[in-house]
Amino acid sequence: MTISMIGIDHDRAPVDIRALFAFTKKNAGEAMEALKKKAGIYGCVILSTCNRLEIWASHEEEQELSLYQCLCDLKGIQDGSYEKYFVTRKDRDAVNHLFYLAGGLKSQILGEDQILTQIKDALKLSREHYASDGVMEVLFRMAATAGKRIKTEVPLAHGNPSVIHQAIRSLKEKGYDICGKTCMVIGNGEMGKVAAQTLREAGGDVTVTVRQYRSGVVEIPAGCSRIHYGERMDYLPKCDLVVSATASPNFTLREEQFQELSLAKPLLLMDLAVPRDIEPSIGEREGITLYDMDSFRSSSLSPELMEGMKQAERIVKAQVDEFYQWLDGRDLIPRIQEIKEDAVQDLNARIDKILKNTPLEQDDREKLLQAVDTAAGKVVNKLIFGLRDSLNQDAFLECVAGLEKLYEE
Repeated sequence: MTISMIGIDHDRAPVDIRALFAFTKKNAGEAMEALKKKAGIYGCVILSTCNRLEIWASHEEEQELSLYQCLCDLKGIQDGSYEKYFVTRKDRDAVNHLFYLAGGLKSQILGEDQILTQIKDALKLSREHYASDGVMEVLFRMAATAGKRIKTEVPLAHGNPSVIHQAIRSLKEKGYDICGKTCMVIGNGEMGKVAAQTLREAGGDVTVTVRQYRSGVVEIPAGCSRIHYGERMDYLPKCDLVVSATASPNFTLREEQFQELSLAKPLLLMDLAVPRDIEPSIGEREGITLYDMDSFRSSSLSPELMEGMKQAERIVKAQVDEFYQWLDGRDLIPRIQEIKEDAVQDLNARIDKILKNTPLEQDDREKLLQAVDTAAGKVVNKLIFGLRDSLNQDAFLECVAGLEKLYEE
């Protein structure tokens, strides 16, 4: 059995390329169902966020599997030139990557904790669509455990790091203060709520667009006003800052909507969606500045963050070793079972010779042999698993291989 993944992220591709391969929650579920049906795939998980897309699979070791081709088939893409933007990983390399990712160590904003929730949600969605297997279940659960440990034990970041927090800090460094600004947030999903709340905490006068659903009143962050989504263009000229953060596959702000629009003051637009919410050409209009997901990246690390990274790496190594102990043990169970059966047969053959010269009723003889079987199995288990607990993994595997040779024909 092999663990494989393919991924594209903010380091490898710009937002427009990433958008081609992004999945909505509904589409991700359907895609995992389709993947699971492919010959040789035991389980799969799709992780699709605003910064990355990853496909994970456990599959037959001998199987020649192109996850890139699987992805292109799912998306209806026939252009092989995009493959250069992807990275593929297998086995320990892939596992290491996932555990680092869960700890926020590969995020655009170092230490951000949204990715931890996204990893858990990806596994949950896979489970709901009957696409996960035992290996994917344990792998993603243990990655989440590593992420939680890093979050609680390592001071990688202060507060609640996210793209909107990084954006506000970056704007402040450029002399742009949110306090007193009229702000509109398009979208009231997870990202939209975080953006609205963060802008409000920074002193902005925040209005959130909402859609009217049959399910009733839509909750918005405290201290924010609301307007219907269809009124956004009427309200936009009053704004200093507009953030759009929806899961819509279509633009929430289009170039044609600005043709007759009159702006009395400079307007800052912030597009925090993948695929894009705001048509890029709008940023070329006079008086408008447009930022997207890739505009607020920072590559510099303070000495404190560097030390935090080392501490996090130690946690990752320990958790990865624990996962492989489980995985190797899982693969060893059938081998240990065979050793136990061979050893019990060997003992029975030796005892049978002794019992032939022992005066016993047939019924008593069978009961005795049955008791010997049970006792012998327990002794063999105790010996083998005792070795496992007292030796390192390589030495234990050598012992198992040696025991197997004892009973080779």
